[in-house]
Amino acid sequence: MIVDVHSHTWEYPLHFTDDFRNQARRARAGVEVDLTVRYEEYHAAATDVTCTIVFGGKAKLSGLWVDDRYVADYVAAHPDKLIGFLSVDPTQNGWENELRDGHEELGLKGIKLLSMYAGFRPDDERLDPLWEYATERSLPVLLHTGTTFIAQAPLECTLPRHLDRVATRFPEVKIIMAHLSHPYEPECVVTIRKHPNVYADVSALHYRPFQLYHALMLVQEYGVWDKLLFGSDYPFTTIDASIDGLRKLNAQLEGTALPRLNIDEIEALIHRDSLKILGLTQDG
Repeated sequence: MIVDVHSHTWEYPLHFTDDFRNQARRARAGVEVDLTVRYEEYHAAATDVTCTIVFGGKAKLSGLWVDDRYVADYVAAHPDKLIGFLSVDPTQNGWENELRDGHEELGLKGIKLLSMYAGFRPDDERLDPLWEYATERSLPVLLHTGTTFIAQAPLECTLPRHLDRVATRFPEVKIIMAHLSHPYEPECVVTIRKHPNVYADVSALHYRPFQLYHALMLVQEYGVWDKLLFGSDYPFTTIDASIDGLRKLNAQLEGTALPRLNIDEIEALIHRDSLKILGLTQDG
């Protein structure tokens, strides 16, 4: 079984401002990513995928806004393969209503936050209603953590240390820090080690292989392989490319005395039952 915990859906370019689209050209060095989402293309490059968590995103500051109903409709077209997460931008009026409606009316099963892109800190006490709701309804929360290509998105809002405070105050919520919080991987690793219900995903990292090698070596030395979840970050990359990249990480070390990553742990990461960990079930 392979579970992709990190995949996007949106209508491109409708759900983005011109400014976001222009800045997105910096997303991958030397590569202009096609942000068009097509389920058929995703599935074709996801050879062994069992289930995918998918979300849109809301961040007025950065110029991204995907209505949760769009996500729910996308999931409804493939209910045996997709699990939808809602999104809120707490800087905008009405976000608490959107939180309830996304879960209770649309049936979305988790929450995706874009703290840096929207310009808020996840440990801001004004977000307590969100963390309380997630606790009461057993909703996992996945947050973008780490770098960005958007100039107006404040890096200070994305630091993994902010989730330390959240997890201390709301220890029952399953929290996933996306992208191993690169380039703040050390903070991410010590945070997931400290809190039983805090995890990280490895999405959109394989195309920076030496950086990913260093990040996973930290994971290995701290003994927290079991706290990593597999994800792709489609359409920025694909399932098959992500798996291939993970399996090839040690190849770049040939001819050196650098320590190797544990291949068995990499395979366990790829095949981890993230749905069980997050308390999620498929509808199909």
